[in-house]
Amino acid sequence: MPTRKLLGQILKEMEVVTESQIQQALIIQRQKGGAIGKILIQLGYATEEDVLLALGAQVGMEIIDVSQIEIAKDIIEKVPPSMARSYKIIPVKYDGSTLVVAMSNPLNISVLDDLRFMLNCPVKGALSDENMVNTALNKYYPVENKDSMGGLIQKMANTVDNVKDFLDEQELKKSFTLDNLQAMAEQAPVKKLLNLILLHAIRDQASDIHIEPFENELKIRYRLDGVLYEMVPPPLSLAPALISRIKIMANLNISETRLPQDGRILLMVGGKPVDIRVSSLPTMFGESVVLRVLNRETVSLDIDNIGLADEDKKLIKNLITLPNGIVIVTGPTGSGKTTTLYSALNYLNDIKWKIITTEDPLEYDLPGVIQCQVNDEIGVTYARCLRAILRQDPDIILVGEIRDLETAQMGIEASLTGHLVMTTLHTNDAPSSVSRLLDLGIEPFLLTATIEAIIAQRLIRKICTHCKDEMVPTDEMILELNLSREDIKDKKFYYGKKCAQCNNTGYKGRMAIFEIMLMTGKVKQLIMSHASTEAIRVAASEEGMRSLRESGLKAIFDGMSTVEEVIKETLSAELEK
Repeated sequence: MPTRKLLGQILKEMEVVTESQIQQALIIQRQKGGAIGKILIQLGYATEEDVLLALGAQVGMEIIDVSQIEIAKDIIEKVPPSMARSYKIIPVKYDGSTLVVAMSNPLNISVLDDLRFMLNCPVKGALSDENMVNTALNKYYPVENKDSMGGLIQKMANTVDNVKDFLDEQELKKSFTLDNLQAMAEQAPVKKLLNLILLHAIRDQASDIHIEPFENELKIRYRLDGVLYEMVPPPLSLAPALISRIKIMANLNISETRLPQDGRILLMVGGKPVDIRVSSLPTMFGESVVLRVLNRETVSLDIDNIGLADEDKKLIKNLITLPNGIVIVTGPTGSGKTTTLYSALNYLNDIKWKIITTEDPLEYDLPGVIQCQVNDEIGVTYARCLRAILRQDPDIILVGEIRDLETAQMGIEASLTGHLVMTTLHTNDAPSSVSRLLDLGIEPFLLTATIEAIIAQRLIRKICTHCKDEMVPTDEMILELNLSREDIKDKKFYYGKKCAQCNNTGYKGRMAIFEIMLMTGKVKQLIMSHASTEAIRVAASEEGMRSLRESGLKAIFDGMSTVEEVIKETLSAELEK
């Protein structure tokens, strides 16, 4: 089999770049990762058109400018909207047997394999610019056209015979038998509905899907950027079939409806793995199911891209490369603590370090990292795992959470014996973490000897870049931020006007804001003298700690988020003062 030419070599033969420019791009690629073509574009050595032509030559694909052609409706209809958007492809030609689709990533051959399987016909790829493909998707498959799910639900509502094929009206009111549930769950409309629910959630980058049966309706809600939004509800009569289908995919017992169950579904979407954690809970009107979508494509595990200011980024990189000590990340559930710690581990992940984690639950698989699942039911606690981990010759240890005195003591012991320990705690801000650890029973001298820093964080929604606009803050907003008109006279405020790109919310994506408290000499002295949390907070601020509210204000003034978001996410920390 002939060796495929390197992209840089093709661009060099096209006389677009020189050898020295290629070598410069390769150095950046080794340091930061990324595609060589994009790096050359960022350096200004090549244009997007140059790279597209080179990619086409590399893989032997036809190059199509989808912005210059009008695609017939019958060709567009050959690919469902949800599929086109999930795979980021546009059907452009059909000769009666083979469908040609335009795509921006010619190296993702698995997309074509998936399409051949799902469309049941030969599929050939063509190359097009990413921006052109996105523009064509908005033109031919507009976001507001969500009738693929709504239409299917309407058909199923109008012909509830999908259920009545197995049960008559009287049986609908009785308990379902195992045979009925299995037969219903395997019905094509039920499978199609669940596939659409999952595809829409993954496409919209939802973190959770809630399927909740009530007395008179079945609710489906997605959590986007931390907020729940209701979707088109299917008929209530489909709840048992839909939930049974989920349980079959997650290898759960479909006949057991009285006990909570947990499972896992592994999907391939666009040739990329998506991990879905399933939790079922018996309720008064049936089983409530929540699916946690763990998609590595939408979660950045890069410490350079989690929202840290440049000086904070440098500080944290210095902290996590220390030979020993404890670094604590604190905040409420859903504040991004795990993502921050995983990003730190990703940064440290090198063949020369032995990294072991103990977590409950394991969120993402990290290649090269030993990960241990806590299981309290069989006695595999954090403390017991830690004790075993210390015999495994680790350099860096991640403890999912400090819950009790024994776990805290084991973490301190690990730190004192020459290990770097990273962990989480549930407190509102960094200074109050000291009180929490002292309340657990840790001696002050052990805290000051081992803890290097405590990092508090929150997640705030980012303003949608497509509908971002300038605004003048009201007096009430300024008052809530504890500012005056004089304080903001040179500052600009922004908001999202709401558009189709952000599902009419004004927000798209989230970013973290941080409060980093270092264990300086002054802070250590206060801890040793059993000073109050407020005294520690004041001292830490004097030593350079930026509070959560101050980090939030920076996000507002940088045009990244809104006043409402910052107030909402930092209110509890402000009340602690």
